[in-house]
Amino acid sequence: MRLTSENKAKKGEKYIDLYTDFLISQNWYATATGLSDMTEGEVSHDKITRFLSSNEFTSKDLWQKVKKTVREIESEDGCLIFDDTIQEKKWINENDIICYHYDHTKGRTVKGLNILNALYYGNNTSIPVAFEIIKKTIEYKDDKTGKTRRKSKTTKNELLRDMFNVIISNNLKFKYVLMDSWFASSENFEHIVKKNKEFIAAIKSNRLFAKNLDDKYKGKFVPINSLQLSDKESIRGYLRGYDKEIIIVCRVFKNKDGSIGKLYLVCSDLTLDSNSISTIYEKRW
Repeated sequence: MRLTSENKAKKGEKYIDLYTDFLISQNWYATATGLSDMTEGEVSHDKITRFLSSNEFTSKDLWQKVKKTVREIESEDGCLIFDDTIQEKKWINENDIICYHYDHTKGRTVKGLNILNALYYGNNTSIPVAFEIIKKTIEYKDDKTGKTRRKSKTTKNELLRDMFNVIISNNLKFKYVLMDSWFASSENFEHIVKKNKEFIAAIKSNRLFAKNLDDKYKGKFVPINSLQLSDKESIRGYLRGYDKEIIIVCRVFKNKDGSIGKLYLVCSDLTLDSNSISTIYEKRW
C-alpha cells in the first residue's frame, strides 16, 4: 500500500522527533546505528539514513518546529544571539560544505562544517530559531601559494543580516542582539538599529574611538585599548565609521594560564549602565 502525503508527513515527524531526542540525549558521537541500538532495533539505521538523506532541512523547518515553544517564552526584552560554530570533519573529502574555515578559537583554519546560528533567549530559556550552513561554492587560485581555495558567494555578515530580516518578519519579540567581535561591523550595527533594536557586541581592542563629537569631527580617534579602562568601567563616545553615540565597557578576566585578559563590549543602548551591559552580554554563554 502506497503512503499518502499525509502519512509520509506523520512518519517524517516521528523520525525527526526521535532523531532530535537522540541527539539531545547523546553525549558522544551520534550515529543512525546508535539510534537503532537504543530502540533495540525497532527503528533500523537504514530507515533513519534514508529519511535524513531524502530531506534538505533548512532554517524554515527549524522555525516551524520551535515556533510554538518560542511564543510561550518570548518577551519584549529578549535577546537574539548570533554566533557561528565549526564541526571538524578531518577525514571527509572536501566539498562545498565540508571545507576549510578559519576557527578564531584556535587561530587557524580547520576542515569541517561551518554553521551560522541564531539563538533566542527569553524568560531564562534559550532556544535556536535560525541557522545557515556556510557553503563555499567558488573555487579560486591563491596568488601567494598557487593552491586552489574556496570562498562563499555571500559573506557571513551578509547572511547574518538576511537571517535577522527573516526573524524580524517572523515577529519574534526581542530587544537586544548579542554578537562576538567577528560580527561587530558598522554595517551590522546600522542594520540592527534601523529595525529599532539594540546591540551589545564584543569589539576588537584596536578599533578606533573618539570621546566626543568634537574629536570625532576633527578625526581625533584613538585605539580602545589606549583608554586604560578598569573592570566594568564604561565610557561614552563614537566608533570610527559609525555615526551614533555608543557605550564602551571593559571587562577584565583571568585566562586559564593565569594571565590577565580584557574584553571590550560596545552597546547602542545609552540607558544601560556597565553592570547591566555585562549581565546581558553574559547570556551568550
